[in-house]
Amino acid sequence: MFDKLTSLFATDLAIDLGTANTLVHVRGKGVVLNEPSVVAITKQGNTTKVLAVGRDAKEMLGKTPGNITAIRPMRDGVIADFTVTEAMIKRFIEKANQGRSFVRSRLIISVPAGITQIEQKAVREAAVGAGVREVHLIEQPMAAAVGAGLPVQDARGSMIIDIGGGTTDVAVISLGGLVSSQTLRVAGDKLDEAIVNFVRKRHNILIGERTAELIKMKIASAYPLDEELDLDIKGRDLITGVPRQLTVTSVEMREALQDSIRHIVAAVKLTLEKTPPELSADIIDRGIVLCGGGALIRNLDVLLSEECALPVFVAENPLHAVVDGVGTVLENLPKYKRLLL
Repeated sequence: MFDKLTSLFATDLAIDLGTANTLVHVRGKGVVLNEPSVVAITKQGNTTKVLAVGRDAKEMLGKTPGNITAIRPMRDGVIADFTVTEAMIKRFIEKANQGRSFVRSRLIISVPAGITQIEQKAVREAAVGAGVREVHLIEQPMAAAVGAGLPVQDARGSMIIDIGGGTTDVAVISLGGLVSSQTLRVAGDKLDEAIVNFVRKRHNILIGERTAELIKMKIASAYPLDEELDLDIKGRDLITGVPRQLTVTSVEMREALQDSIRHIVAAVKLTLEKTPPELSADIIDRGIVLCGGGALIRNLDVLLSEECALPVFVAENPLHAVVDGVGTVLENLPKYKRLLL
């Protein structure tokens, strides 16, 4: 427990450290930062210098000269580049504190449910290296369930599907623990990759990650739409080598994403198969809650509902479900302390 004097000056933080985006909740203020998990670096000999973090760095993706690299240090929900992740966390903490110096604070970070002990240690060490004095971890599906308002500490079954940038977490929760869960390395990044590959094979056009993400957000769907959509995009013609514009449709994108979506549906069914009968009855009554950026894919809830024969609901604020949950835990730590790893 912090002593009273330290707690007056410490800025306690909750972070949803995502593969695609990082959100920071400051105690008593709510979510104060929502930026891409991207860092622009340049190497001078053996030294790595951070040039930009977050939104500024994302603008550089695919556009940097040879001496500058824009990278995403988180891959599949875990740290791929320790040094750069530490620098990113430090910069985000400074931004959340508006550049003020601060007493080293308490921090809660969300991590995928399938994270290993080694990966947990890497996250803790990166946070400590960034200047935090006390670090706690919480599993993302648990945080998402809290953020979505599910009664995670009751003796009732609640089911959550959190489709983030690097991982999809599927979990059945009861009495403050994960009763059955699956962590899948198929999520937003893999969907973008599938769109890039589809456009290249079908149209001989090479597009970048940002264009693929735009297509996913604008027209992608998991189930037929009442009115199909289309979008004009630009890329490089692989035959002539010159820039070209073409129109892609929601029907094509559904075909592009079908394999990835099938993996997510299979993970949901497997989690349901491993769920005790009494909790299954609760899920029939209460349904499944869908959150994360992937929840915004059109008609994904309709497809899951049809495949699983259960009601599926999109969380009220799917993009903020995890950070809202981590923030709720931070604001009410004595009540939720048993949920921490």
